[in-house]
Amino acid sequence: MPRQLPGEAPGFVGRATELERLEALEATAPGAGTRLVVVAGTAGAGKTSLAVRFAHRVRHRFPDGQLFVNLRGYDPGPPVAPEAALERFLHALGIAPNAVPRRQEERTELYRSLLAERRVLVVLDNASTVEQVRPLLPGNAGCLVVATSRGRLSGLSARDGAHRLTLGLLTEPEAVDLLTTATSEYRHRDEPEQLAELARLCARLPLAMRIAAERAAARPHMPLTDLIADLREGSSLWNVLTTGDDSEADAVRSVFAWSYRTLPAPSARVFRLLGLHPGPEFGTATAAALTGHTHRQIRHHLDLLAGAHLLEQTGSARYQFHDLLRAYAADQARQEESREQQRAALTRVSQWYLYTADAAVRTVQRLHPSQISGPAEPTVEPLTFTGYAEAVDWYLTERTNLLALVRATAAAGLDEITWQLPTTLDPLHDANSAVDDELETARLGLAAARRSSDRCAEAAMRQIMGYALRKHNRLGPAADCFRAAFDLHRQLGEQLGTLEAANSLGRIHLELRELSTAVEYLELTLALAREQKHQGWSAVALNNLASAYRELGQPRKAADLARQALEICRQADLELRMHGDLSLCLAGALREMGRFAHAEEHLNAAAAIVADGLVFHALEYGVLHEQAALALARGESEQALNIYRQCVDLTLTMGNRRIEALIYDGIGQALQHLGRAGEAADFHLSAAALAREHANPVIVATVLSHLAHALERSGHSKRALAARAEAEVLLAPYSDRRAEALREGLRTPG
Repeated sequence: MPRQLPGEAPGFVGRATELERLEALEATAPGAGTRLVVVAGTAGAGKTSLAVRFAHRVRHRFPDGQLFVNLRGYDPGPPVAPEAALERFLHALGIAPNAVPRRQEERTELYRSLLAERRVLVVLDNASTVEQVRPLLPGNAGCLVVATSRGRLSGLSARDGAHRLTLGLLTEPEAVDLLTTATSEYRHRDEPEQLAELARLCARLPLAMRIAAERAAARPHMPLTDLIADLREGSSLWNVLTTGDDSEADAVRSVFAWSYRTLPAPSARVFRLLGLHPGPEFGTATAAALTGHTHRQIRHHLDLLAGAHLLEQTGSARYQFHDLLRAYAADQARQEESREQQRAALTRVSQWYLYTADAAVRTVQRLHPSQISGPAEPTVEPLTFTGYAEAVDWYLTERTNLLALVRATAAAGLDEITWQLPTTLDPLHDANSAVDDELETARLGLAAARRSSDRCAEAAMRQIMGYALRKHNRLGPAADCFRAAFDLHRQLGEQLGTLEAANSLGRIHLELRELSTAVEYLELTLALAREQKHQGWSAVALNNLASAYRELGQPRKAADLARQALEICRQADLELRMHGDLSLCLAGALREMGRFAHAEEHLNAAAAIVADGLVFHALEYGVLHEQAALALARGESEQALNIYRQCVDLTLTMGNRRIEALIYDGIGQALQHLGRAGEAADFHLSAAALAREHANPVIVATVLSHLAHALERSGHSKRALAARAEAEVLLAPYSDRRAEALREGLRTPG
């Protein structure tokens, strides 16, 4: 159950009328769709503070949770895309990172399905366009969405029934009350007239007034008139938000400049260098790398900046800027730091991320070697990790920053880091199904490698691009990338790269069901792995060959290969996920041979790895699916049906439509064995529709053969004949044992 609301702003005052209006809108009887309120107003007016204050007041009315995202529609960098926001929400609702659907529309469908029977409060902060908001709207009236924006977002009113609350400036009494509340513990009572003058200079904007109040509180013996005079003098120091004669923007410029000038020189430099951080949020260690300070030094500066309201602390050792302050800090860096100094700061923080990511990957897996050589700069202190969970947690925390960083290094011409980051991060992208990030960083990295005329780098990036395209189900372009990587590695004499590319080509041809070509590449992979005495790749190649021979209808040979792989895995003490994959492959082959007891033994070994806490939903799905298939093979149809039903939720959350088709087909088979042919046909029809779009022809033909039997048993002979005929056409190009067995089954009436 998500509880994502940030804490309320301390010293919140005023806005009683606006809060009452929001309460009234929330209490309105729901209509047909989601209830939606847009809080609109100028920058720094306190939209976020009001939305969060209101959300805390009504959260008890939404017992199924509260979701919050800062869409960063007005940050200097790119805004948060709807698909990225949906991914965060799906994680918060219990969907594993490697189980989020790939396409935005599929993410929206899953999000709305999860919220369909729930009462959830959703806060969408800093939205800049209707397109950012609309995919994040639940579909039911039990939920409430509060969006904040500097714009009116009129399209939401016209099409989605949004109510708009326009947030004006604080009234003068409210503004004076805010200043008094913020300074009363530190100063003797200031004259109301002077507080009103200070409020007017701040345009009665809460952001500007809080910064001014902190300045006044830090100088308890300085007359307020002197502070006011000082503020007036700083009014022309910042032009980053040029908006003509906009007095509100002028006031914000003045207050920022006024506060910035009073910082000690080292803290002022930290402030402006932090404005160069590519991502929206950062930790203490990141700030230390960016600025060249030690961890102890940077904590002092961060505390000072947060105390002056120039930086916001979002969690334990995590910080972020208000978007206006981030723009101001970056502008000060451009004005006061040379190009060389700015580039050096970006290089330091890039190295910190690169070497920390490498440490995380080394913790998670040992199959793929490091892509970096040599130490980082002396001032860069990358993190280390004690275990799998800690490394993955770091990646998930920093994922948005990592994508922003690759964009920034590409724009800055730091080509070596730009291609090293995607190659280093790929195992983490893979483990967490970050397919969109993987594809974008691969494109940027490949372009960087080609710019630098580094053929080794280009070969590595062709491989990563192939992985990304394959996960987007673009198998043809993926195969082209793997083939280019294979040729480059072989020309360069890089045996390990050649081996990896050959394995990838084998896997692609296996998915395309070009089985003889798949076996050829996988046997080459095995030969290269044995030649290099690489036990990990030997086990991988044997396991993939076992999968190929299962597809060829030769389970005995597949079982022998899987046993060899498992023995290597045990001797070399390879990672648990590989143990699980190998045990599953062997269990499936033994089941197909009719050796059910031995199959169950290896299946239980894989299930134990999942039970021990390895978070990898593909393995969890594999265990459940094999348990169901084994129960079905034993004639335990009711048990198989129950297990397949357990698979359904997991399958939907994985976003893999081919797997979804297999589960529906399995449910149909179980129902047929239970004598419920009519219900079975419905599931087989759904499976066939999905398989036609997302699976190879033999999988489609398999589903159609099951559909034909179900239709025949339920009295639909003509439709059964049509299904058989379609399956026969699909099987025509194939002559292996599995395809022949399918053809034989099609000739046997149900």
